[in-house]
Amino acid sequence: MSDDPSTPGSQPPRWDDPASQPQQPAQPPQQEPQAPPPQQPVEPPPQQPQAPPPQQPQYQQPAPQQYQAPPQEPQQAQAQPAPDVQPLPGPQPNLPFPLQQGEQVIQVVRRHWWFLWPFTVWLLFLAFAPVTAAIWFFDAIGIMDNLGWFFWIPALLWIGFWGIRALFNWYKYQNDIWVITNQRIVDVFRSNPLNKRVVTADLVNIQDMRVERRGIIATTLGFGNVICSTAAGIVGTFEITGIPHAEEVQLLMDKERDRERMRRV
Repeated sequence: MSDDPSTPGSQPPRWDDPASQPQQPAQPPQQEPQAPPPQQPVEPPPQQPQAPPPQQPQYQQPAPQQYQAPPQEPQQAQAQPAPDVQPLPGPQPNLPFPLQQGEQVIQVVRRHWWFLWPFTVWLLFLAFAPVTAAIWFFDAIGIMDNLGWFFWIPALLWIGFWGIRALFNWYKYQNDIWVITNQRIVDVFRSNPLNKRVVTADLVNIQDMRVERRGIIATTLGFGNVICSTAAGIVGTFEITGIPHAEEVQLLMDKERDRERMRRV
């Protein structure tokens, strides 16, 4: 017997009949979610104490200082710095040679008076002593008044000759000088107005100096010679002869030589 509803004698299924409802596949029972096991707190590993980083010194900028101008003093009251070189006081002497740029005269040296007056006195003695002796002789024999110009003209020529000799001796003494400057030594000699000799030597070229004093007169009167040895081929030997206080002159030249060498370095 078919289940077709159209078949006579069959009854339609009821909606509330559970048997007539289509059966759904059975679902497995759902499990209740289980709570996760309690987690134990994980302790962090012990940290080793770390040394603090070295602190850099903090640079503190100094506070700006206000510039205070020094009090101005009157111009006349300001002291001028003393120069290294001490030139001759007063105006520079009149020299028979020109000075170089920046050159200053430290000292002018002449020979001792022994080289002037003894020979000058001797020349004057030769000039007047024979004339005086002739006058006394001719007057003694009674002919002085009769000679007249025959005696005085030769006598005046004689006195003039030796007087000129004495004058040239004084001229040579005054013009035989050594000039010490802050740069060099200059030897100037003039025997007469028509002749002149000038010899120079730089202080830096002087290698050694020595003082010589010989004889009783030089030792008694205190004069001597300063002999300077310069570089070979320039001057050779530079002599300052017969000057008073030769040791002081040598010390002055030595000091100025060292000063000039330090200035040129």
